[in-house]
Amino acid sequence: MKEYELIWEIFNKCPRNQMRDVFVEELKLDDPEEYIKNKFKGKEVSYEKTVLQDGTIVFDIVTSQIKQRCSFTEI
Repeated sequence: MKEYELIWEIFNKCPRNQMRDVFVEELKLDDPEEYIKNKFKGKEVSYEKTVLQDGTIVFDIVTSQIKQRCSFTEI
């Protein structure tokens, strides 16, 4: 099990408001992708996974027509 810092961003759909909700937490996980699947279980969701050069795992998610991003950085 690895320890990650999760940054979860929810993008605002309003064109004049570029602010986003941002949540930060530390998690112990075996698999960040499994965490994403469980977090959005029962919802219609699509996501794209990217692994950055520094090892950060980024999931760009769309659910209920809302764009979200979860970034997992190992700590």
